[in-house]
Amino acid sequence: MSSVKELIRTEENGTISFGNYELPQKEKLDNYEFSGDLYKIKTFREITKLERNGLFVYESVPGTAVTNFAETENGACFEVEGAEDAQITLGLEADTEYRVTVDGEDAGTMATNLGGKLNLSVELGNAEKVKVQVEKL
Repeated sequence: MSSVKELIRTEENGTISFGNYELPQKEKLDNYEFSGDLYKIKTFREITKLERNGLFVYESVPGTAVTNFAETENGACFEVEGAEDAQITLGLEADTEYRVTVDGEDAGTMATNLGGKLNLSVELGNAEKVKVQVEKL
């Protein structure tokens, strides 16, 4: 069961949570303000996509629920859950190498493309939460 019922929310610890993979039809919310930025979320069972100030931040196929999402100048960290395994794309710094950790296990070094997108896979069977950490090398 998705731990995020709203499309997007601000957490007490200064992070955001977004996405709901249980929705049968696409729902979206535009102009959600967080830390001086405007976010746009689109989510349902097939895809979850987040943009900040019109720029790509996160996408998963199929849809996921993301909790405690935090970005820094060195990467991002968050917890993700879903009904099945997911392909996740993050918008980061272009042409840069990152160390990726999934649920405490080293997933290796991955590089972004010229557009700054980094692709990774997470195993999410039975909607359990998986922690993802991406740090610039």
